[in-house]
Amino acid sequence: MFEIFKIGFMSFTMLDLIDIALVTFIIYKIYTIIKGTIASQIFLGLIVVLLFSFIAQAGNLKALGWLLKLVTDIWVIAFIILFQPEIRRFLLLLGKKPFGSKFFRGETAEDGVADILTQAAFEMSQHQHGALIVIERTVGIKSFIDTGEPINAEVSTNLLRSIFFPRAPLHDGAVIMKNNIVLAARCTLPLSQSTTFDKLPLGMRHRAGLGITEQADVICLIVSEETGSISIAEDGKLYRGLAKESVRKYLSKRIEPTQKKGVKGIFELFNRAK
Repeated sequence: MFEIFKIGFMSFTMLDLIDIALVTFIIYKIYTIIKGTIASQIFLGLIVVLLFSFIAQAGNLKALGWLLKLVTDIWVIAFIILFQPEIRRFLLLLGKKPFGSKFFRGETAEDGVADILTQAAFEMSQHQHGALIVIERTVGIKSFIDTGEPINAEVSTNLLRSIFFPRAPLHDGAVIMKNNIVLAARCTLPLSQSTTFDKLPLGMRHRAGLGITEQADVICLIVSEETGSISIAEDGKLYRGLAKESVRKYLSKRIEPTQKKGVKGIFELFNRAK
């Protein structure tokens, strides 16, 4: 096997590099699956113990190595006991979906985001509750996120309706989200200089939705409080009076492809930018 470098009598080969890369990838993906749960903290603790055990063996630290060996000898049993809910959930996912789909999709891979946004917009439209939802795509807009109240919650129809309920304290301003996470609410957006679009007057909500798309790579979903009509703004263009199915198709096409990770997703973004 091709030797990359050698330290004393130890050689580091391409096979070692592949081995380390695979282990790192698997550990990272397992962590992303359980991220945000108590199990993630326990998992990190186990990784620290294994790391110290490796250092103790490499440095011939006999006392520390003996102590850590007591822990590592029973780590398999401890792993099963501590992670029983996560293991059961993971096996259910493997049973429902082809092997590897959970590993090679996006971090959250929520294919229903477009459906959730569409349903929320439609329900708010029915009650004429105004809404302004900004979906971050390839470039971060932290300066605008910082103007609002942090939310950091998984998106749902009820969450959006609660935020934009007219008497709710956060209903003014915009919601900013990325992938399937609502990052902040009551955010302040820049107003477009345009006061009309296609000879129709623009209210403050539509000007704000149009203005943010003129400055950043985002999609803005707008529900009019006056008429209940649904609009979408992107790249400084405004599409007004959209039907429910049109909104769903547009969001499915424009949002979800940017959530895909890996080499294919990178090349798609690169080709789009050319």
